[in-house]
Amino acid sequence: LADADQERFERLRYVELKHGRICMLAILGHIVTTAGIRLPGDIAYGVPFASIPAGLKALSAVPAAGLAQIVAFVGFLELAVMKDVTGEGEFPGDFRNGFIDFGWDTFSEEDKLRKRGIELNNGRAAMMGITGMLIHESL
Repeated sequence: LADADQERFERLRYVELKHGRICMLAILGHIVTTAGIRLPGDIAYGVPFASIPAGLKALSAVPAAGLAQIVAFVGFLELAVMKDVTGEGEFPGDFRNGFIDFGWDTFSEEDKLRKRGIELNNGRAAMMGITGMLIHESL
Protein backbone atom coordinates (compact mmCIF):
# COMPACT_ATOMS: atom_id res chain seq x y z
CA LEU A 1 0.00 0.00 0.00
CA ALA A 2 3.01 2.29 -0.21
CA ASP A 3 1.74 3.73 -3.49
CA ALA A 4 -1.98 3.75 -2.53
CA ASP A 5 -3.91 6.99 -2.80
CA GLN A 6 -6.68 8.32 -0.56
CA GLU A 7 -9.40 6.78 -2.75
CA ARG A 8 -7.88 3.30 -2.43
CA PHE A 9 -7.48 3.73 1.34
CA GLU A 10 -11.13 4.75 1.70
CA ARG A 11 -12.25 1.75 -0.38
CA LEU A 12 -10.23 -0.61 1.82
CA ARG A 13 -11.58 1.04 4.99
CA TYR A 14 -15.14 0.73 3.63
CA VAL A 15 -14.62 -3.00 2.98
CA GLU A 16 -13.06 -3.48 6.42
CA LEU A 17 -16.02 -1.76 8.09
CA LYS A 18 -18.52 -3.78 6.09
CA HIS A 19 -16.87 -7.08 6.95
CA GLY A 20 -16.61 -6.03 10.58
CA ARG A 21 -20.32 -5.22 10.72
CA ILE A 22 -21.21 -8.54 9.10
CA CYS A 23 -18.99 -10.40 11.58
CA MET A 24 -20.52 -8.59 14.55
CA LEU A 25 -23.93 -9.80 13.37
CA ALA A 26 -22.53 -13.29 12.76
CA ILE A 27 -21.16 -13.49 16.32
CA LEU A 28 -24.53 -12.44 17.71
CA GLY A 29 -26.38 -14.92 15.50
CA HIS A 30 -24.04 -17.74 16.47
CA ILE A 31 -24.41 -17.02 20.18
CA VAL A 32 -28.20 -16.73 19.98
CA THR A 33 -28.72 -19.93 18.00
CA THR A 34 -26.22 -21.86 20.11
CA ALA A 35 -28.24 -20.78 23.16
CA GLY A 36 -31.25 -22.49 21.56
CA ILE A 37 -33.24 -19.39 20.66
CA ARG A 38 -35.14 -19.87 17.39
CA LEU A 39 -37.87 -18.10 15.47
CA PRO A 40 -41.33 -19.61 15.83
CA GLY A 41 -42.87 -21.42 12.90
CA ASP A 42 -41.42 -23.18 9.89
CA ILE A 43 -38.49 -22.21 7.73
CA ALA A 44 -40.00 -24.35 4.96
CA TYR A 45 -43.11 -26.51 4.72
CA GLY A 46 -42.72 -29.14 7.44
CA VAL A 47 -39.27 -27.91 8.56
CA PRO A 48 -39.52 -25.95 11.83
CA PHE A 49 -36.87 -23.38 12.73
CA ALA A 50 -36.29 -25.37 15.92
CA SER A 51 -34.95 -28.30 13.86
CA ILE A 52 -32.17 -26.20 12.30
CA PRO A 53 -28.87 -26.70 14.15
CA ALA A 54 -26.55 -23.85 15.12
CA GLY A 55 -23.41 -22.86 13.26
CA LEU A 56 -22.06 -24.44 10.10
CA LYS A 57 -24.37 -27.45 10.37
CA ALA A 58 -27.27 -25.14 9.54
CA LEU A 59 -26.01 -24.85 5.96
CA SER A 60 -26.81 -28.48 5.30
CA ALA A 61 -30.18 -28.34 7.10
CA VAL A 62 -31.64 -25.25 5.43
CA PRO A 63 -33.41 -26.13 2.15
CA ALA A 64 -31.67 -25.01 -1.05
CA ALA A 65 -34.47 -22.55 -1.84
CA GLY A 66 -33.94 -20.94 1.56
CA LEU A 67 -30.22 -20.53 0.93
CA ALA A 68 -31.02 -19.02 -2.49
CA GLN A 69 -33.38 -16.52 -0.82
CA ILE A 70 -30.66 -15.54 1.66
CA VAL A 71 -28.14 -15.00 -1.15
CA ALA A 72 -30.67 -12.98 -3.16
CA PHE A 73 -31.53 -10.81 -0.14
CA VAL A 74 -27.88 -10.15 0.65
CA GLY A 75 -27.28 -9.29 -3.02
CA PHE A 76 -30.18 -6.84 -2.94
CA LEU A 77 -28.81 -5.19 0.21
CA GLU A 78 -25.35 -4.97 -1.35
CA LEU A 79 -26.56 -3.44 -4.62
CA ALA A 80 -29.38 -1.18 -3.48
CA VAL A 81 -29.36 -0.44 0.23
CA MET A 82 -25.99 -0.68 1.99
CA LYS A 83 -24.22 2.16 0.20
CA ASP A 84 -24.07 5.91 0.18
CA VAL A 85 -27.02 6.41 -2.17
CA THR A 86 -27.41 10.17 -1.71
CA GLY A 87 -23.72 11.09 -1.63
CA GLU A 88 -24.07 12.64 1.83
CA GLY A 89 -21.69 10.22 3.57
CA GLU A 90 -19.17 11.90 5.85
CA PHE A 91 -16.80 8.92 5.87
CA PRO A 92 -16.41 5.43 4.38
CA GLY A 93 -19.23 3.23 5.68
CA ASP A 94 -21.64 6.11 6.39
CA PHE A 95 -24.97 4.74 5.11
CA ARG A 96 -27.34 7.17 6.81
CA ASN A 97 -28.35 8.64 3.42
CA GLY A 98 -29.95 11.65 5.09
CA PHE A 99 -32.49 9.38 6.79
CA ILE A 100 -31.20 7.72 9.95
CA ASP A 101 -29.30 9.86 12.42
CA PHE A 102 -29.78 8.71 16.05
CA GLY A 103 -28.06 11.91 17.21
CA TRP A 104 -24.81 11.44 15.28
CA ASP A 105 -24.76 15.09 14.24
CA THR A 106 -24.88 16.21 17.90
CA PHE A 107 -21.47 14.63 18.70
CA SER A 108 -18.26 16.64 18.55
CA GLU A 109 -15.72 15.74 15.87
CA GLU A 110 -13.52 14.19 18.57
CA ASP A 111 -16.38 11.96 19.77
CA LYS A 112 -17.23 10.97 16.20
CA LEU A 113 -13.63 9.87 15.56
CA ARG A 114 -13.54 7.97 18.85
CA LYS A 115 -16.82 6.17 18.11
CA ARG A 116 -15.71 5.30 14.58
CA GLY A 117 -12.48 3.88 16.02
CA ILE A 118 -14.45 1.82 18.51
CA GLU A 119 -16.62 0.40 15.72
CA LEU A 120 -13.54 -0.41 13.64
CA ASN A 121 -11.82 -2.19 16.53
CA ASN A 122 -14.99 -4.08 17.51
CA GLY A 123 -15.36 -5.18 13.89
CA ARG A 124 -11.76 -6.40 13.80
CA ALA A 125 -12.33 -8.34 17.02
CA ALA A 126 -15.55 -9.83 15.61
CA MET A 127 -13.74 -10.95 12.44
CA MET A 128 -11.24 -12.84 14.56
CA GLY A 129 -13.97 -14.07 16.91
CA ILE A 130 -16.25 -15.58 14.28
CA THR A 131 -13.24 -17.16 12.58
CA GLY A 132 -12.26 -18.75 15.88
CA MET A 133 -15.82 -19.91 16.60
CA LEU A 134 -16.17 -21.55 13.19
CA ILE A 135 -12.76 -23.22 13.41
CA HIS A 136 -13.58 -24.47 16.92
CA GLU A 137 -16.88 -25.83 15.65
CA SER A 138 -15.15 -27.59 12.76
CA LEU A 139 -12.60 -29.39 14.93
